[in-house]
Amino acid sequence: MPKIASWDPEDPVAWEAGNRSVAWRNLAVSIPALLVAFSVWMFWSILAVRMRDAGFPFSPAQLFTLISIAGLSGATLRIPSAFLVPLAGGRNTVAVTTGLLVVPALGAGLALRDVHTPFSTFAVLATLSGIGGGNFASSMANVPGFFPKRLAGTALGLNGGLGNLGVSVMQLVIPSIIGVGLFGALGGRPPLYLANGALVWVPVLVLLTGAAWAFMDNLPGQDAEPLGPALLRILGLHALGLAVSAAGVWLLLAFRLGLGAQVGVLLGTILASLGLLKLIPGRVRERLRTQFALFRKPDTWGLTVLYLGTFGSFIGFSGALPLLINVVFGRLPNGLVNAHAPRAMAYAWLGPLVGSLFRPVGGWLADKWKGSHVAQLSFVLMALGALGVARCVVLAQGAPAPEAFFPPFLGLFLLLFVATGLGNGAVFQMAPHVTEPGMAAPTVGWISAIAAYGSFLVPAIFRIQVDAGAPQRALHLFTAFYAGCVLLNAWRYARRR
Repeated sequence: MPKIASWDPEDPVAWEAGNRSVAWRNLAVSIPALLVAFSVWMFWSILAVRMRDAGFPFSPAQLFTLISIAGLSGATLRIPSAFLVPLAGGRNTVAVTTGLLVVPALGAGLALRDVHTPFSTFAVLATLSGIGGGNFASSMANVPGFFPKRLAGTALGLNGGLGNLGVSVMQLVIPSIIGVGLFGALGGRPPLYLANGALVWVPVLVLLTGAAWAFMDNLPGQDAEPLGPALLRILGLHALGLAVSAAGVWLLLAFRLGLGAQVGVLLGTILASLGLLKLIPGRVRERLRTQFALFRKPDTWGLTVLYLGTFGSFIGFSGALPLLINVVFGRLPNGLVNAHAPRAMAYAWLGPLVGSLFRPVGGWLADKWKGSHVAQLSFVLMALGALGVARCVVLAQGAPAPEAFFPPFLGLFLLLFVATGLGNGAVFQMAPHVTEPGMAAPTVGWISAIAAYGSFLVPAIFRIQVDAGAPQRALHLFTAFYAGCVLLNAWRYARRR
């Protein structure tokens, strides 16, 4: 594509003269690239469920650990990824990071062919798949620069919402192809071609990498040229994020940590990532120093809390819902297996689906109404939904036929996902309006990075309360947090003109 010499999305004449088509063309490539990135990041949540069926000798705790490793890595990689677009260019960043995902997808496919593959290999691959989680921060940071503020919510909602849809797409695609010899002997041995679940994404990633390189743009003001240094920045910041992730993964695997200690590990990865970024010399350090000004802004921290409540809940519930269904409805009060229990994988994909589809709706409503008002509605719905789900859990645990309470349980959980989708779109729409000029991109990247730790925290909180025999307490804790978000949003944002 020809290099863009100047760019002002707020200029109506330039917008109508051609900038609009450029903006939507970039978004049209960004969305599927982000969707597949989410699929690769989260595919362990499905692959791990079937690895024992395929003959791998790992315990359930080890398999759930793989999901946690991917969550930790994806969240940590979002921190350096949040600053990549101004340092390396939007097109360069999306193309290279999409291409990098071929490594964990192909590696997982090859590893899944042999049941003697050691757990450490899968731990490394789960860490690398976190690149897909990190891509969200750079992808979302790239979008605001192309669109005027009046369309920011809609554009970010489409990119994030349809990108989040990768979770549901993955949860539908993998179960449908692991019983078919899609790649012949490369996919494994019948009757379970588990490697297909990872290999299927490789050709798609190659095509999307080429599309990003051919049809996306670097905006003026980004350090996209010369290409060699820009690529080194992308690879270097990813190496930094992966190193910090590996240290966090080692701590989690080497020691049995309680929730407080696990939160400490997460905080340590955040501080270590920021500290290492500050040590980078030269031009990169100067550009990062400019972007680090966002940490002195109160709105950065306000938006971080709100987005942790919305996206953190979305991604955390997406990973925890299948297990929670099994725990609550899988056994009778006397401890026997419930023969009439609902199949978790038949319903779990619905939550991420509705949450993803309502994200662009939230962005559109925020553009038409007001972002803080839509966010307020979403947090009220989330608090009510969490309380309702907690009540269903209590009733089901003491019932001779727990499955009788599954319809309201699922309906209220879907309400939770709808509310997270609305809130995701609304909070991202708020960012360009409450931040200073030039700070929207790093702010959006930063809040998305911290919120991704919900993929680790939410399942961890559920796991602790399930071990204690009271999963409803986790939902009560989430309700209290959502109530705090209602108060924060009302005080800081909803009363602003």
